[in-house]
Amino acid sequence: MNIEEVRTYSLSLKNTAESFPFDDVSLVFKVENKMYLLLSLDAEEPNIAVKCDPEAATELRERYAAVCPAYHFNKKHWNTIYLESDMPDTEIKEQIHHSYRQVIAKLPKKIRDAYERE
Repeated sequence: MNIEEVRTYSLSLKNTAESFPFDDVSLVFKVENKMYLLLSLDAEEPNIAVKCDPEAATELRERYAAVCPAYHFNKKHWNTIYLESDMPDTEIKEQIHHSYRQVIAKLPKKIRDAYERE
């Protein structure tokens, strides 16, 4: 999966917005103004940081060389995924969607319900 495919897939998720809140090389994707993905545009090895259930985060790190604790994030809840490694594109998409759902799950019930009906 390449950077443009990550961007296209992320923007296909309901109410996703993209911005550069930190610098001009860290593209952030948010839902309801809450970050669920950071895409590093200047990294030697293209990578993303995604939110993850703690148990799943550990399991993914053990299963794939592409996955490690996310730099500058809570390592219990965030993973870095290297896009050009051993994780299949379908699994990368699943992890992006999982991160999106993790953020939605923490939203107020009224807002969350609008996403649950889909």
